[in-house]
Amino acid sequence: MADETLYFKQLEVGPMANFVYLVGDRERGECLVVDPAWDVDGIAAAAEADGMTIVGSLVSHYHPDHVGGSAMGFTVPGGVGPMLARAPGRIHVNRHEADGLIRVTGVSESDLVRHDDRDRVEVGSISIELLHTPGHTPGSQCFLVRERLVSGDTLFIDGCGRVDLPGGDPAEMRVTLTRRLAALDDAVRLYPGHDYGPVPSATMGEQRRSNPYLKR
Repeated sequence: MADETLYFKQLEVGPMANFVYLVGDRERGECLVVDPAWDVDGIAAAAEADGMTIVGSLVSHYHPDHVGGSAMGFTVPGGVGPMLARAPGRIHVNRHEADGLIRVTGVSESDLVRHDDRDRVEVGSISIELLHTPGHTPGSQCFLVRERLVSGDTLFIDGCGRVDLPGGDPAEMRVTLTRRLAALDDAVRLYPGHDYGPVPSATMGEQRRSNPYLKR
């Protein structure tokens, strides 16, 4: 199916330069939101302006700057709870991250769908593959949709996520970066969870040449 069916939007929100993503099916007019922290009203307005309805959330990991709530000494507005109240739908999270998400945000088990590596979530004709990429947290996951990788805090432009926070694991991160993501084609375009690099996105081929954390 032609790529014009895919709805894909990158939004920068909050004081930590977070990227939020809207991913869905233009013809059906429905999308999922990736990591809807900080500004639920603004995120929903962006979707509505494009004629899209948010029907659920994808969670890359449970840190509050991505999902809202309180942890590690700070509180972030917005997040999966307020988004759920505004736009009812399920919250898709890796099973290793689900308990942390409940603890940080206060959402209930009935709001969640717990996923395993390589599960898929469908929005109309759009299929999103969930890749378990531990290292930053035990249940970090990336989302692969039609040659686009939404990477949360696993992989940044010319960098990678921290491993010195609770749940971080340097050995797992190394495996994730040099093995689990190594199978991705050079043409896949990386869309990170923060605007920390010189550009907001880049191909995996470009990153293999410039990102020291992808070196074997």
